[in-house]
Amino acid sequence: MAKKSTIARAKKTPKFSSRIVRRCFRCGRKRGYMRDFGMCRICFREAANEGKLPGIKKSSW
Repeated sequence: MAKKSTIARAKKTPKFSSRIVRRCFRCGRKRGYMRDFGMCRICFREAANEGKLPGIKKSSW
């Protein structure tokens, strides 16, 4: 879980566009971020296993 100050700093519009830090909206993690869903890989996996993401299912072969 990221500190509240780092999450607040990431929400501000940066001076340069290359400084944008995309963070997970659930936990605030910046690494392993998936743009399509707006969350990190860990939260994505938890939500997918709980069935909260429509159209996503665990692969098995």
